[in-house]
Amino acid sequence: MADAARSAIETVWRIEAPRLIGGLVRIVRDLDLAEELAQEALVAALERWPTSGIPDNPGAWLMTTARHRAIDELRRRARVDRKHDELGAQLPTSTTPDLAAAIDDGAVGDDVLRLMLIACHPVLSAEARVALTLRLLGGLTTEEIARAFLTPEPTIAQRIVRAKRTLGEARVPFEVPRGAELTARLASVLEAVYLIFNEGYAATRGDSWLRAELCDDALRLGRILAQRVPDVAEVHGLVALMELQASRAAARVDARGAPILLLDQDRGRWDHLLIQRGLAALGRAEAMGGPLGTYTLQAAIAACHARARTADATDWPRIVAIYDALAEMTRSPVVELNRAVAVAMAFGPAAGLELVDQLVDLPALRRYHLLPSVRGELLVRLGRLDEARVELERAAAMTQNRRERDVLLAKAAACRGGVPS
Repeated sequence: MADAARSAIETVWRIEAPRLIGGLVRIVRDLDLAEELAQEALVAALERWPTSGIPDNPGAWLMTTARHRAIDELRRRARVDRKHDELGAQLPTSTTPDLAAAIDDGAVGDDVLRLMLIACHPVLSAEARVALTLRLLGGLTTEEIARAFLTPEPTIAQRIVRAKRTLGEARVPFEVPRGAELTARLASVLEAVYLIFNEGYAATRGDSWLRAELCDDALRLGRILAQRVPDVAEVHGLVALMELQASRAAARVDARGAPILLLDQDRGRWDHLLIQRGLAALGRAEAMGGPLGTYTLQAAIAACHARARTADATDWPRIVAIYDALAEMTRSPVVELNRAVAVAMAFGPAAGLELVDQLVDLPALRRYHLLPSVRGELLVRLGRLDEARVELERAAAMTQNRRERDVLLAKAAACRGGVPS
């Protein structure tokens, strides 16, 4: 029973952490203190709920507990400030009225959005934004974040501490910006959510190809964001992309956890509810008019796959056209590589290989294992097996994911035997 209660509490925490910390930040105007108060509420729940039972509204229970502790802390600070004749400067009158009224359901959405904008502030590096977002908005411990990204726990802890210090030194405001300023700041939030999802969808390192919990965290954050800023097309574009990609999760690995590539997947195992949600989100993004953004374009590509009942039914010429627009917008070598794959599928491996060969000397792709991987696959299709084996072995040596390495080495071995896989 105690284990079941603890598991339920951990689930509640992951869901309620953003709302809880966000509401506390609004009141105490201190990120460290808000997180500390929220953690104290969690400890209280771990102590009481296993015996008293989980409340009907666990989020409200946590918020009430944290709110009372916030009131006590602000009163304590007020007493200290009076002794130093600094109460007026340290505790403005705007924070002294009824604090219970300050935490209301109408402010909850802005509280979460505010926390997103703080955790993903552009003053922080991408790595720091991801770590802080997972800590504050994903409800993950430092240990869980370190395990998810296969990074030493002290490194993640230092990253989070430095991020908070940087935010303090930059005097990042605790208000939600509006208009053009909000739109500009959202780009940083979208990037962090996208990075979290990508790491879950195709892990860069370790023994697992898929980390579903990271995909779930990113999807939850994206859906919250779409509710709070429904008039920004790229928010819906990112949600659409994640919904459509996540729909393939069950088909992306076999029973042993080995990767199954897109064209080999059993499409009957795709989650059609997620596909419908993704297509609906894509429709919302496209209906807003104006040029499509990078996430929306990527979602449009994912939609082409989602709509195809079989791999052979995929509209590859349309995908190439979308990649043309995406490449023009991003000027990204990775996008160009993906475009080359689409060209190979639409117009033959020789056409794709010609494009890939134009990328081999780019410094940005020098250590990118998917370049020799793609080149090896195209060489296999052209029957140039000896060359393909060299490329696939090189890709295997470069990847840091064991599952992916095993697949590449198996393909290279098949080339050695003269029977391409």
